[in-house]
Amino acid sequence: MDNKSSKPSREEVFRSLPLPRALRIMILPAVISQLIVLVYNMADTFYVAQTGSPYMVAGTSLILPVFNITTCLAGLAGVGGGSLVSRLLGSGREDEARRVSVFSIYLGIAVAALFSLLMGLFMRPILLLLGAGGGNYEFARQYALCVIVAGGVPTVLSNVLSNLLRSTGRSAAAGFGIILGGLLNIALDPLFMFVLLPEGREVLGAGVATCLSNCIACIFFFVALARGGAGSVITFDLRVGLAERGSIAGVFAVGVPSAVASLLFDLDYVILDKLMVSYHDLALAAIGIVLKVERFPLNVGVGICQGMMPIVGYNYSSGNRQRLLGTMRLSLILGLVTAAASILLYELFATDLVRLFLDDARTVELASSFLRARVLATPLMFMSFFTVFLFQAFGRGDISLLLGTVRWLAFNIPMLYILNAVFGMYGLVWAQVTADTLTVAMSLAVYLRFRPPLLRPAP
Repeated sequence: MDNKSSKPSREEVFRSLPLPRALRIMILPAVISQLIVLVYNMADTFYVAQTGSPYMVAGTSLILPVFNITTCLAGLAGVGGGSLVSRLLGSGREDEARRVSVFSIYLGIAVAALFSLLMGLFMRPILLLLGAGGGNYEFARQYALCVIVAGGVPTVLSNVLSNLLRSTGRSAAAGFGIILGGLLNIALDPLFMFVLLPEGREVLGAGVATCLSNCIACIFFFVALARGGAGSVITFDLRVGLAERGSIAGVFAVGVPSAVASLLFDLDYVILDKLMVSYHDLALAAIGIVLKVERFPLNVGVGICQGMMPIVGYNYSSGNRQRLLGTMRLSLILGLVTAAASILLYELFATDLVRLFLDDARTVELASSFLRARVLATPLMFMSFFTVFLFQAFGRGDISLLLGTVRWLAFNIPMLYILNAVFGMYGLVWAQVTADTLTVAMSLAVYLRFRPPLLRPAP
C-alpha cells in the first residue's frame, strides 16, 4: 500500500495486514449484513400484521419455511464455492478459482430456477401440505408467487455472489449488496402495501416489494462484478472453461453440508413451535418472540465466522500457520465476548426487549423468563458453528456434515422431546443449553481428532 488511506489488496488483507485490521475489513460488513437480513426477514410479517388480518399473517407465515430453503440453496453453491475459491487463491491457483466461481454461479442459478419451477407447478399441493386453506390460501399463493416463483433466482444468486465476493476479500461489496436488498425491502413494503396497491392486496404488495428488492440487490452484484474488470476472479464468463472434476466435487463436499445444516436449523425451530403449541397460545407467542430476539447475537456470530472463513481458508492453503492460528484465536475471542455481552444485556433487560414486540403482561412474563434461560446457550452455539465454519474453510465438508447432523439429529431435536416429556414447557426452553453443552464437548473432541496437520503441535 502507498499509504494508510489506500484500499488494501486481497493479498494484503489475507497475508500481511495486522490481523485486527484484516478481520475488521472482512467481519464488519458481514455482521452488518447479517443484522439487516434479520430485520428484513421480520419486515414483511411486521407490516402484514398492521392490517389486523389473521388470514394475511397466516398466509405469509406459512411460506417462510419454504422461502428459507432459498438460503440452503445459496449455501450449496455460495458457501461450497466460496470456501474452495479462498483455498485455491491461497495455493496460487487463480485460474482454477475463476473456473470454480463460474461453476458455482451457474449451479446457483440452476438449482434456484428448478426450485422456483417446481413451486410454480405444484403450488396447490405444497400449500395444502403446509396447512394453507380457507381464508389464508389465496394470501399464501400470492406471497409464494412473488418471493419464490418470481424471486427465487435473484434471491439465491444474490447470496451466492455475496459469498463468492467475500471469498476473494471483497467483504465490503459482499455485505453492501445484501444490506441494500434488506433496506429496500423495509422501505418498499409500506409503499406497495398501503399506497400503490388497493386495500386487500397488502400481502401481494409485500411479496412484490421483497421480489423487487432482491432483484435490485442482484443487479448491484452484477455491477460490482463488472467493476472488477476482465481479470476478476468472480465472473460469469463461460470462456474461462470448466472447473476440474476434483474442484466440482470440492464445491459439493462443502456446499451440501452447509445446505443440510441450514435445513436442520429450521427444522429445530419448527419442532420447538409444534411442541410449545401443546401448552397454550401465550406460550407459543412467547417462544415466537424469544426466537426472534435471540437471533441478534447469533447472527453477529455468523457474521464473524463468515468474515473469518476466507482468511482461514487462504492461510490454511498457503501453509501460514501463524496467521491461521491468529485468525482463529481472535475470531473466537470476538465471538465469545459478543455472546457474553448478549447474556448480560438480555438478563438485565429481557422484559424491556420483549415489550418491543407486545405488551400483554402474562406473555411478557413468560417470554422474559424464556429469554433469560435460552440466552445462556449463546456462547455454546457460537462455539458449535465456529467449529463447523473452520472445517468448511479447511475443505472438510465431511466433518462439517458430521458436526451439523449430530448436533441437530442426535442432540438438539431429541433433547426437545426428552426434556418436554420430563419437565414440560420449561424443559423445551432449557433444551438448547443442554443440547449445546453436549455439542461443544463433541465439537472439541472432533476438532482435536480431525484438525489438519498444520494445526497440530510440532513433535
